[in-house]
Amino acid sequence: MSIVTFYRGDPANAPKTTMGAHLGANAIITCKGRLLLEKRRDSDVWGLIGGGVKDHESEVQAMAREVYEELGLRISKERFRKLKVYGEPGRVAAYRDGSVWRMVIVVFGLDLEEEPPLRISSESRQLRFFTKEELAHIQVVITHSDIVEEQFLNK
Repeated sequence: MSIVTFYRGDPANAPKTTMGAHLGANAIITCKGRLLLEKRRDSDVWGLIGGGVKDHESEVQAMAREVYEELGLRISKERFRKLKVYGEPGRVAAYRDGSVWRMVIVVFGLDLEEEPPLRISSESRQLRFFTKEELAHIQVVITHSDIVEEQFLNK
């Protein structure tokens, strides 16, 4: 059973938010023209690496922390390029505990020259680099699919 259900631009089906806006940081991590995604344990769909920004950290600090936690890679915050903030209403995460959050996502870019050894965290089922062609055959979480399209597929 899924721990979370995601919605984007679907007011007829998305539940009303019960919590404030949730600030997240996610990354378009590429290597040799391929995009790194994680198969999420909470929803069993593919998504970008990243997570929530804690009260004491900046968005780029959160991104560096999430990359370490989810991949085992220590990347200096200076290597991340801020690409865009996705904060329009309708980007919603509804959790099994009843909390429903509006999501504001700060997206960063990170290009890797060589594919590093990756460590799968407890949040992921699988990690994999995808070509643009392969992305057409997988399900990407709805709150990330437009980001992947704009920041990777259309580049």
